[in-house]
Amino acid sequence: MTGKKVPSDLLTVIGLVILTDLFVLTPGLSETVLRNILGLPLVLFLPGYALIAALFPAKSDLDGIERTALSFGLSIAVVPLIGLGLNYTPWGIRLLPILISLSLFTIAMCGLAYLRRAGLPEADAFEVPFRETALALKAEILEKPEPGLDRALTVILVLSILLSVTTLFYVVVTPKEGEHFTEFYVLGPEGMADNYPTNYTLGESGTVIVGVVNHEYRPVNYTMEVRLENKSLPLPEDMQQVALAYNETWEEPLTLTPPVEGKDMKLEFLLFNETDKNTPYRDLHLWINVNSTDG
Repeated sequence: MTGKKVPSDLLTVIGLVILTDLFVLTPGLSETVLRNILGLPLVLFLPGYALIAALFPAKSDLDGIERTALSFGLSIAVVPLIGLGLNYTPWGIRLLPILISLSLFTIAMCGLAYLRRAGLPEADAFEVPFRETALALKAEILEKPEPGLDRALTVILVLSILLSVTTLFYVVVTPKEGEHFTEFYVLGPEGMADNYPTNYTLGESGTVIVGVVNHEYRPVNYTMEVRLENKSLPLPEDMQQVALAYNETWEEPLTLTPPVEGKDMKLEFLLFNETDKNTPYRDLHLWINVNSTDG
């Protein structure tokens, strides 16, 4: 490749990666449906395409169908391997580390593909003839003299392909709603489902962590109440009412001071939703002992 011009297919891949990063990381843009549409190629196609471009820089190495099929296949192989590697790093498998890793891998493979193609004669280096393909398609549909029926079938075929792709994107970006439910949990003071404070001396306090996660596919206003032997205990004002958007998580420490002595007393954590404020929507309980200060 004499002029060191970056091939259009590699520029397109890099541009899609950068555009996807912008739509995932930018507030406002990350809430749009384009985030999902752009994210799919980054996971399912672009890493494999860039890797294939780096491994097979010549036209004669693979034909178009083989490149496309291997791009999907290698993407499906590469993405889990990157996730496995991240699992052993301090960053873990989270959105930002995965996004950065996939983006860097894809751009790095595009750079390697450019260097390898640059070392080949221009006529032998692989490239995607976007312009020639578009002109050929235009000529096939609009300019080539052919019987009316054949032309109509060609137009119908193209429209069918476009409709299929549009339908696929619609199904992906508007998935069927799953089960509607709310997570309600109580953890020990270390944030684990263990070491709950269950033995108290009268006047002594204990701390638990209470969490709510909204999976109701709509915003919900929750009401929380804590009862000891069916008697309500005082709660901080910001814990009495909890308003959560869909998929939002709320988690706060709660310090309790049992006011009476007793053994095997039932400490209940009750969560009410906005549709029924008399019957608990979710409930949890602990059995606690409260001894007198005399021992």
